[in-house]
Order: sequence, then C-alpha cells, then structure tokens
Amino acid sequence: MSALVLVIEDEPKIAALLRDYLVAAGYRVGVRETGEGAIEWVRAQAADALLLDLMLPGMDGLAICRGVRAQSDLPILMITARVEEIDRLLGLELGADDYICKPFSPREVVARVRAVLRRAAARGQPQASAVELDDDRFEARVRGRRLELTPVELRLLRKLSQQPGRVYSRAQLIDAAYEDHRVVSERTVDSHIKNLRRKLADAGVDPIASVYGVGYRYEPDAAEDASTRST
Repeated sequence: MSALVLVIEDEPKIAALLRDYLVAAGYRVGVRETGEGAIEWVRAQAADALLLDLMLPGMDGLAICRGVRAQSDLPILMITARVEEIDRLLGLELGADDYICKPFSPREVVARVRAVLRRAAARGQPQASAVELDDDRFEARVRGRRLELTPVELRLLRKLSQQPGRVYSRAQLIDAAYEDHRVVSERTVDSHIKNLRRKLADAGVDPIASVYGVGYRYEPDAAEDASTRST
C-alpha cells in the first residue's frame, strides 16, 4: 500500500495543489483545513508523513507540531509564508523534520516528502556510513582516511551528523562550534562550512546541504562518490 501523507493547510487552493501533486506521485492523501482537533485527527490516522502549515485557524502549527511530536516520531514538514520565520521555528526546537517556505514548487514539496519518508524508513536500521567520527581521538575519517579538520570544523561536522536530515540554523551551529560562546558572525560559520565541504569533497563525499536562507543539513545518502554524483 502506498504511503499516506496528511496535509493541514487552511488555503483551499494550496491544499488542493499539494493533494493533486502528491496523488500524482503515488501517495494517498488526507486533507484538513483547520487546526481545531488536528492532533486527534493525526493520531487516528496510520499516516506516514505530515505537511503542516504554520498559521491555522483553531490551533496553530506550532502547537500541533508539539502535540504530534509528543506522541510519535511521525515525519513532519512545516510550511510557513516567510523565510525568516523558519529561523525562529528552528530556535524553538519543535522537532520538525523539514521546513518549506511559501511560495514553493509543488514538485519540490513532493521531493521533500519522498526524502523524509526515505529517512524515516532507514531509522533504526544499521547504516554503513562513509564518514566516521572518532570522539576519543577527536578526528573524522572518510572510508578509513583521516581528514585534516580544524576543531571548529570537527564540531560542526559532529553537530550536523548527530541528526541526519535535520535543518540547523547558523545560530545553532555557532553555539556548537564555539564552546567558549564567543560572538561571531554568520558569515564566519558559512566560511567554516565551505572549508569543511571542500575537505569532504576532496575525500569523495558531499553530505552537507545548504538550505536557502536558513542554514545546513547533513544528508548521509549524499555521502557517496562525488565524481559519480557529478556525472
């Protein structure tokens, strides 16, 4: 049976658009246009993923996300109308699996749903990873080859890889990278990430993805031969 994706979106045209594209992609879809009773509705469904709008009548997406997450690890994709709002959502540690900003491409949403479902299916299964972190030796290796990383780069890699697929804001990465809590700019984090990605790419992997306007995520599925990815 195909995966069931729930959509809670109060704009009928957007809800219909998401439903049509998800159905065309082979998913079963349930749609709700209000937040009132949404937590109970989600609980009653044997759903595989949830697309959740932030601003809803009855109960907003923040409360619904917290309520659903308190009861299950159902993959949740939050939808918001402003890029800057995503940074605030990240700071609230809601536990959502991904964040989508309006206006969006319906094809991109389908791709994001497919990605979170793939990650959910892989949870709890032993995964062979090309990138290995050795906390005792404070070093990282790619297929057994040691990477020459700075302490900041290693902390960033550790933070990102702790929860694959999760989006981290630059502010969260600053806190993880600098244990003395010094004040640094977001541009500094971008520079460290750029250097880290270059070193990983030189070793043949590319697991760190940029999330426009928000931050970065770690995608273990992308930790494969970079030359193969580019062909």
